[in-house]
Amino acid sequence: MVTTLAEAGVRPSFWYGIPHGYAQLDLAPSTDHVEAMMRQVQGLPDGVRERASQALQFYAGAVTLLNAQKVQGCAIGVHPDEAGGYAMSVLTVASVSSAGIDPKLVLADMVRSAAASDSGEGVRPVELPCGTGLLAETKRRVVAPGRQRAEGDVWQGTVAVPDAGSSEIVLVQLVTAAVDQADDYLRVLLGVAHTVTFSDPAPVPSPTSGVADSMRSDFG
Repeated sequence: MVTTLAEAGVRPSFWYGIPHGYAQLDLAPSTDHVEAMMRQVQGLPDGVRERASQALQFYAGAVTLLNAQKVQGCAIGVHPDEAGGYAMSVLTVASVSSAGIDPKLVLADMVRSAAASDSGEGVRPVELPCGTGLLAETKRRVVAPGRQRAEGDVWQGTVAVPDAGSSEIVLVQLVTAAVDQADDYLRVLLGVAHTVTFSDPAPVPSPTSGVADSMRSDFG
């Protein structure tokens, strides 16, 4: 489970699981870690160094952008597709404040607004272990970053999970260009949403457990 701790009382503490095939991105790399990566890039052969340098620059830009959007967790997924290649996806987790309003009321208003609009987004409630959340999925056209500025379709799914103990809403989002596998990625998204919890999943040790274990050891 991944732990997201409260910072100065603004962000809630919550936990969630990372699915198979996803690697978590470090959104707060230390200076030593960044310098070590730069040294590794500089030590690569000429034919590889330029591409590695571009990848490092992309990573730095992505971290800056994600932190600016207050994303608290990010994981990159790479899975084989039916064509024999690989499909990539990006999983992000963030939290937003409902400004002191009951987050459940905010989600209910979002459902009503979506039902009355013609945006084409599919919005519906979803039952989760920690309560009722809101699922929204859509397909949209985007422009890929880079010199070529290529356009393409992406599938985006978002699950909003209200924290009953605060005015915060946790947003679990999955984005992929493999729109033909949207149903599979929807199951992945819902699987992650089902792991979200606001209670520490780690067992709390009993204050007498050490004594009890010692007695069992001494007396069999």
